[in-house]
Amino acid sequence: MQIRCTQADHQNQQIIGFCIDSTCPNQRPYCHYCLPQHSQHLDKLTYFELFNEWIQKRIINAQNVQKNVQECKLSLDSLLNKLIPYLNFNIQQFSQIGISQIDNMIKGLCQLEGCEEILFKQIKQSIEQIKQSIDQILKNIKNQTNQKEKCNQQYQSVDLKQSKIEQPQNQSTFKANSNQFTFQLMNQNSIRVDNCCFAFAFNKDQSIVLAGCKQHIKVFENQQGKLNQVQLLSKHTDDVHTLNFMKKTNNFVSGSSDNSIIIWQVIGNNQWNCQQILNGNSNSIDCLLINNTDDLIISGSYDKTIKFWIKYNQWICQQTISDLGFVYSLSLNEQQNKLISCSRDSQILIIEQSKLDKYWSVTQKIKVDVYGQRLCFINDNLFTFQPYCKDQMHIYELDINNKQYNKIKQIEVKFDSYICDCLFPQQYIKSKSILVNKTGKKVNLMRKKQNGDFIIQQCIQFGSYNIYGQLSDDGEYLITWDSGSKEIQIRRYKEQ
Repeated sequence: MQIRCTQADHQNQQIIGFCIDSTCPNQRPYCHYCLPQHSQHLDKLTYFELFNEWIQKRIINAQNVQKNVQECKLSLDSLLNKLIPYLNFNIQQFSQIGISQIDNMIKGLCQLEGCEEILFKQIKQSIEQIKQSIDQILKNIKNQTNQKEKCNQQYQSVDLKQSKIEQPQNQSTFKANSNQFTFQLMNQNSIRVDNCCFAFAFNKDQSIVLAGCKQHIKVFENQQGKLNQVQLLSKHTDDVHTLNFMKKTNNFVSGSSDNSIIIWQVIGNNQWNCQQILNGNSNSIDCLLINNTDDLIISGSYDKTIKFWIKYNQWICQQTISDLGFVYSLSLNEQQNKLISCSRDSQILIIEQSKLDKYWSVTQKIKVDVYGQRLCFINDNLFTFQPYCKDQMHIYELDINNKQYNKIKQIEVKFDSYICDCLFPQQYIKSKSILVNKTGKKVNLMRKKQNGDFIIQQCIQFGSYNIYGQLSDDGEYLITWDSGSKEIQIRRYKEQ
């Protein structure tokens, strides 16, 4: 007989075992998707086949407790039986009892007094221990409250001092980032590629560049903007739409219109092989994120779902958010606990992670007049959104009172097409305050001002709306492919 998991988003998976940790707050019967919830006490998991044996042991333990309670009751009954005959005893009965019996009675009462003293002393000790524990808890709470108030006062003092210290630094940083810039085409380094290259990725030190060319992934060494191909990966069976390097290693992840996600592991000398294939979607993977600690992958698909994949020996799908439109774009905030998405159903979703169980839930739905294909967190309180085929980009800000995001302004962008492609995500480079925003046949390169406005400092015109690209994480390189030139082009950042 099979038992199925009833937790939402666990796809009715079969129960494979049970958690027997007395402190665990999660559901005790677990499926494969439940396992991450029990990662801190794996030694307390028991398989389905061993569950009956565990139940039998618990029954024996319960019987032992019951036996001890019954023995205690018998002892107390015996004590009461000894005491009851003396309830109505008076001094006039002494002459009838006799010396020996009085002697025995006194000895017996003394013994009973000793028993009572031992019994009540133990009870009193237990009561005192409980009272001391409670008093200590209350004392700790009071100390924590006082300490918190003291810390808040200290933090306020430090913040005032820090703001005075950081103000010149911030002004200096802003002044450096207020300079005009362009991304200059390194024409001699362009590479002719006739097939569409839908996705690109730079590794953490920009020494490796990936290009998803149809169903193949080309791996290049990057030497000051000159690309030299070192490997061709051909595991996908359809167009590669997303490429993302992990933050701490040179492993990377690819998503494809063959409905799969592949984890690629570096094997040395700039060579990679397929480590794992994730098959959980029924349509194309069009956007994908990896968190800063490399233990969470978030994917958006044309099957109208957002999936959260976690690392547990291997990668597994922990959670799915469904009933969406085609998911076009995803972005994580700086703290990595908020996710925004835009989809074909003309909604922006704010999705937050619970501190308690680490699950994600929709906390706000923003209805927009025109759906969009691109959005991006600028910081924890600000994000940008590009409506489809419009010449304005929207800015949303968090209201600190109701914790909801509201549109606060619109920024003009360059646009000249009524068709656009959802690939080529918005991207913000904090170190340079640069936002890249593709609209139709144009790529807008914008700088964020200190007042929150965005100013276009360069607009690159292409001959087609089929433009795909990526900025390197340090903002030094912009790589693109477009169907007009049919070239992979490298541009390098230069301040004017």
